[in-house]
Amino acid sequence: MNESLLTFPKGGVHPLESKALTEHSSVEILPTPQEVEILLTQHFGVPCKSIVKKKDLVVEGDLIGEVEKGLGANIHASVTGKVKKIGASAHPISVSVPSVIIETDPEASPKERLASDWEGLSRDELLGRVKKAGIVGIGGAGFPTHVKLSPPPEAKIDTLILNGAECEPYLTTDHRLMLEHPEEVIEGAKIILSILGIKECHIGIEENKPDAIEALKKVSGKASSNGFSISIDPLKVKYPQGSEKQLIQSTTGRIVPGFGLPFDVGTIVQNVGTTKAIYDAVVYEKPLYEKIITISGRGIARPANLLVKIGTKLSDIVAFLGGTKPDLAKVIMGGPMMGFAIPTLNIPVTKTTSGVLFLTNDEIDTNPHGQCIRCGWCLDVCPMGLSPNDIGVYVEAGRAGDTSQFGVFECFECGCCAYTCPAKRPLVQFIRLAKMKAKK
Repeated sequence: MNESLLTFPKGGVHPLESKALTEHSSVEILPTPQEVEILLTQHFGVPCKSIVKKKDLVVEGDLIGEVEKGLGANIHASVTGKVKKIGASAHPISVSVPSVIIETDPEASPKERLASDWEGLSRDELLGRVKKAGIVGIGGAGFPTHVKLSPPPEAKIDTLILNGAECEPYLTTDHRLMLEHPEEVIEGAKIILSILGIKECHIGIEENKPDAIEALKKVSGKASSNGFSISIDPLKVKYPQGSEKQLIQSTTGRIVPGFGLPFDVGTIVQNVGTTKAIYDAVVYEKPLYEKIITISGRGIARPANLLVKIGTKLSDIVAFLGGTKPDLAKVIMGGPMMGFAIPTLNIPVTKTTSGVLFLTNDEIDTNPHGQCIRCGWCLDVCPMGLSPNDIGVYVEAGRAGDTSQFGVFECFECGCCAYTCPAKRPLVQFIRLAKMKAKK
């Protein structure tokens, strides 16, 4: 391993990458489905309220949901057609949430958008286009991007960090995006730098994507000669390299304090997919209503990277890729470390869907978990230096509300502890339960 590569010092694991299934597969455009189910909860904050009603005609990109008060992001129609129903749809975490179901007009043509020059726009105009487009953090919890790009006045931001690490096994969405759209990613970085009023940007990419590193280096050199300083930082392959606090430490050496935020150490972090969406919003005034996702695992007939309309049901994606294999054992929305197992394919793609994995018995561990054997492995791999073992024991003892002493609220649920546990204990599930109980 190249010791000159950047990384964070504490914890981390090295799961099988399993990226070969799709890393060389160019992004395909999924045919527009007959209908889409667009969830009104696709972001961190308050759910949107529908501003359309049954039988309304909508055009691709039309606003269909907005937040009246509080933190949130606009939601737009991903297809042209007729509103079939205002109801509820399945959600991988919340079980069921309000949605707008649109029946696609098969005769409609894709909406054409012309590029415009953004460099003459003011900060408020740039930020206004980002807000109008309903952009959220594509690589994380879906925090509204216009809010993230408006740090408090006392924050002394001097560095932008773009997350191209994509450390989750199987997922290759960001890899293909950087490889196929390097110019847009770099231009998006320049737009964000202009909004923040700063010049320095670091793009962190794990070394297992040498072609993406090279592609961005070629483009960033031109941008850096135009008043900006955009560097490509190769990172060691170590999970969770793409976590916000770990990425900040890897690329800048700065340590975000406990319960702190990136702006506390002068940084703003954005995913490369979010950066591309910002470019589309500012240059083409295009809302976020479609995205690239990875469909992988040995339980799907044909793994692929797909550009899909938000609201597309997983069943439509599976049908396009030739169906599932007989030995399919589990379907996970997201990556294997931080994703959620789902019981049905009648779940739609959202703004934060990074991928869907179709895993066979050979790819998962179905052995039952045992008691904690006090080996301490979970303490060694926790990148936050927490005590996952104690949290689990307290939860089992009915004392979940007493786990804040072990740092439960600093946990970002990366799954390193559960991955390394020889007793196969569901430590992430214990931690989620502990957070819920402790909040009550």
